[in-house]
Amino acid sequence: MTRTIRSEEMHSVLFSLFKKHGFSKEKAKLLAEVHTENTLYGVNSHGINRVPFFIEQLQRGLVKKDAEAEKVEGFGSLERWDGNLGSGVINAVKCTNHAIAMAKENGMGLVALRNTNHWMRAGYYGWMAAEQNCIGILFTNTEPNMPAWGGKEARLGNNPLVIAIPRKKGPIVLDTAMTQFSFGKINEYQLRGEQLPYDGGFDADGNLTKNPEDILTTKSGLPIGYWKGSALSMVLDMLATLLSAGRSTYKLGMEEHEYGVSQIFLCMDAATFQDGELEEQLLEEIISYTKDITPTQPGGKTYYPGEKSLANKIENEKNGMQVSEEIWNRVIHLLNN
Repeated sequence: MTRTIRSEEMHSVLFSLFKKHGFSKEKAKLLAEVHTENTLYGVNSHGINRVPFFIEQLQRGLVKKDAEAEKVEGFGSLERWDGNLGSGVINAVKCTNHAIAMAKENGMGLVALRNTNHWMRAGYYGWMAAEQNCIGILFTNTEPNMPAWGGKEARLGNNPLVIAIPRKKGPIVLDTAMTQFSFGKINEYQLRGEQLPYDGGFDADGNLTKNPEDILTTKSGLPIGYWKGSALSMVLDMLATLLSAGRSTYKLGMEEHEYGVSQIFLCMDAATFQDGELEEQLLEEIISYTKDITPTQPGGKTYYPGEKSLANKIENEKNGMQVSEEIWNRVIHLLNN
């Protein structure tokens, strides 16, 4: 069951919740803003649904409420930062802003971050970059939740990847995990008591399944593109680990809970070549060509990455957000107890 929540109400409740758990007014406001914004974009799985998980991580001591990311090494436009096990959201916002600032100064900036925590909806930081007229390429590693192609046990992470491109009519923002469905999305289907629309992972016998409970139990998601997604996941983990000198998916899997992940924030200033009109023209050519197509279903259409997310935000701002009754009740309970 769901209920309708306005963004103002959600932000107010979450702000109070994060303040109650010891965050400063400034940090509580930022956390409430990010979780609310993620839900507005229709990504409940990494918005409101993740709040109880975040509070649990905080109570276990895996997230340090007073810690923040800080620079430890610099090599021109390439820097290493340590997240000090602070909030993944607060650290990611800080590192994205710094990568943007480096890009504005040098054309490009890369922050490699270690010892941080779950950044919730990865696309949030892509939108941040695009709204500052920067191209953004961002990714993170995760605990093992996907088998390498040809194997049964989970050895790879679903390692979300974001590619964001600024555009006057609305940014292009690809936000994709290396699994066919993110585990947050699989949790959404479980909450609704629904099967996945396509095979999303493997059951205990190694068979492909649409049953979310089976996949959540085995922690074995299906790689996108089968062996291709498996390979891409491994390479993203390698890059995040090497550039940050942080922990790999292998090391993350040695812990009972996921924490201390490694992330990359790469931003490029789109104004560097001073040909903005040409850039817009080229983007419109690609989008128009892709949309000028015979739909597979009557009345159907194709979308560029980020188009549906923006439509979700507009709709949810107007009519309110549909939120799981169970999740909302858990959030209210955390606030009042």
